[in-house]
Amino acid sequence: MQAAELKALQAPLKELYRQDGNAALITLKAEGRIGEGVSCSVATAQALVEAGLHPATGGTGVHACSGDMLLQALVACAGVTLNAVATALGLDIGEATVRAEGDLDFRGTLGVAKDAPVGFRDIRLTFDIPGRLDDDQKASLIKLTERYCVVYQTLRSPPPIVVNARWA
Repeated sequence: MQAAELKALQAPLKELYRQDGNAALITLKAEGRIGEGVSCSVATAQALVEAGLHPATGGTGVHACSGDMLLQALVACAGVTLNAVATALGLDIGEATVRAEGDLDFRGTLGVAKDAPVGFRDIRLTFDIPGRLDDDQKASLIKLTERYCVVYQTLRSPPPIVVNARWA
């Protein structure tokens, strides 16, 4: 896609959102169903994903790990955002790749050590960009990708989460 095509696609949306901020408010949803063993089926746009315990917590490795899925969501969002920013700026980034790595201490989630955190301690997001860009272009590309990546921004500044339970 070329910059002009992307701008043409987004222009009417941007104008709508400028005129009516409420039109930009959308609720995304996800739903899962508890499955056999210790698993949960989650519907995605393309397939049903069976999530389960990571092998470090007793899982078999057959099911997707939700920690991996979180990193995959970060990679997907950062990759799409990088591509959109590069397209909008008219930058050739070649066949760039995006990687995320996260460090977990499974003592936390297994309740073995109270001082061990439950969740990621550190997450590293890496872009490998073969395109030939000058220093200003590189800086702008990364700065804008960070700024507009929804998953990155959510992890950096998490929103409040409300937990509800309904009993049948």
